Amino acid sequence: MATKKSNSKGILAVLGIGAGVFAWWKYKNMSSEEKAKLKAKIDETGNKIKETVAETAEKIKKTVADVEGTLSEKYEQLKNASKNETNK
Repeated sequence: MATKKSNSKGILAVLGIGAGVFAWWKYKNMSSEEKAKLKAKIDETGNKIKETVAETAEKIKKTVADVEGTLSEKYEQLKNASKNETNK
């Protein structure tokens, strides 16, 4: 069983290397105009990813702040209720 997994990983590695070599060959044979278009597309995609990450991080920060606020309110309510019960 272990050799089957090992063979599968080896095959995947060879396929990955082959895909990399093919991509390099394809890029090497592109015209300057095609290379510029590809670079622009990569830059655009990178910018979209950065924007998405920034938006997601901002949403997470807001959610964490909301949860912290809610927890603080609940804590204060419980603390006050506990004080009221002890003072009775």
